[in-house]
Amino acid sequence: MLILRPGEAALPDLERLWREGLPARLDPSAAPLIATSARRVEEAARGAAAVYGVNTGFGKLASVRIAAEDTETLQRNLILSHCAGVGEPMDRATVRLMMALKLLSLGRGASGVRPGTVALLEAMLERDVIPRVPLQGSVGASGDLAPLAHMTAVMIGEGETLDGLTGAEALRRAGLSPVRLGPKEGLALINGTQFSTACALAALWEGERLALASAVTAALSTDAIMGSDAPFAEEIHALRGHPGQIRVAAILRGLLAGSAIRDSHREGDRRVQDPYCIRCQPQVTGAALDLLAHAGRTLEIEANAVTDNPLVLEEGIVSGGNFHAEPVAFAADLIALALAEIGAIAQRRVALMVDPTLSFDLPPFLTPEPGLNSGFMIAEVTTAALMSENKHLAHPCSTDSTPTSANQEDHVSMAAHGAVRLGRMVRNLSVILGVEALCAAQGIGFRAPLRTSARLEAVVARLREAVPPLGPDRPVAPDLEAAAALIRDGSLIRAAGLTSTGDLA
Repeated sequence: MLILRPGEAALPDLERLWREGLPARLDPSAAPLIATSARRVEEAARGAAAVYGVNTGFGKLASVRIAAEDTETLQRNLILSHCAGVGEPMDRATVRLMMALKLLSLGRGASGVRPGTVALLEAMLERDVIPRVPLQGSVGASGDLAPLAHMTAVMIGEGETLDGLTGAEALRRAGLSPVRLGPKEGLALINGTQFSTACALAALWEGERLALASAVTAALSTDAIMGSDAPFAEEIHALRGHPGQIRVAAILRGLLAGSAIRDSHREGDRRVQDPYCIRCQPQVTGAALDLLAHAGRTLEIEANAVTDNPLVLEEGIVSGGNFHAEPVAFAADLIALALAEIGAIAQRRVALMVDPTLSFDLPPFLTPEPGLNSGFMIAEVTTAALMSENKHLAHPCSTDSTPTSANQEDHVSMAAHGAVRLGRMVRNLSVILGVEALCAAQGIGFRAPLRTSARLEAVVARLREAVPPLGPDRPVAPDLEAAAALIRDGSLIRAAGLTSTGDLA
């Protein structure tokens, strides 16, 4: 059980929840704040003053006053009408993360949700009642309304779960009862950035893993083409000072240490300088790591934020704009840039290895019988296609906006679109790196009897458990998928002796 402390949740803990499927609940210290804000909303609902979302309509209908006896119907109708998402469903792990982020937001005691409603959300996580949430339908302001409405629909016994059950049936089987929404509760549950933030966080964590994997595949490629390790010298990167660059150079030095391939031509190497895709690996991948770190800091703040509206403050219930997901949109765009550039330079290393004019005597397309066999010719084309697709997907989403809700919501963030597209980019990048690993392992095989470093030999051995060397031509699509899977699950990182933080184990 992961105990969430509102305002203090750390990304490593949330990543564990996402990867391991941990149940989660709020720290008991949050209970008094939750109860106090709920009382204030109940008092407002009984009062004479109009309070947005409590006894009024929503959005452009905020001027319509709702009678006290209709407040429950108001909240229920809000959820039903906002279940307008379309497209493929969000994956189970990221829905669970979204639910945990909603708990963190409600736990700050500024949303007016009753303790029993919070307890139901906790119980759904613990008993694996996971709503089916379509990926399309949010513009990232006023919050992720449609996706969060699909989550909330299950809480009231409507909607559908990922297991294909109705909300009512799923709750019944789990020994739970639907909640009858009190004043403002429906609005608090659907008004927020938790969908966009969860999708962006999932891509961030995958991106960090892929960045480390790219250092491993890059080290393999460097040895495959008998490249120089001189550009990775510590002093070069210290003189510039960027932390990501320094970190990647250190990883490359560690992975290549003891390589007989490199030692065999350290003296008298006829090449003065390698192409940029070899020589500038620390500068490019390191810059991407720094971008990911910056995005992570933004998303950690957002994960702990209260982003619904209106907010229950000491001075009253006040309308604001915390639901606007511009910070998440910017973070998603940064992640997209990092993913695209990691893939772009990796693709150039693949192209380098299959080109006999540049690969330092490797056979054309890395096949032992070029001409009769095409080897990795079209696998390289696949990486070019995926690299190009990621470049297009990296176009910023945060600069787009379109007015919605009769111009009441006249500037939106597009954070949901920006965060959802990252999943496709992660998938594309994992295949590019998988192809690079296969090409580099094949190239290192051609250097026998010279051997690469012990760490990189371990990586090749792990890869060969899943994919044999390429001899005569065969369908390579299964090989590409198998290698990409090893990239995504961290197998090659672990084989290289790297920890999850990228330090040498």
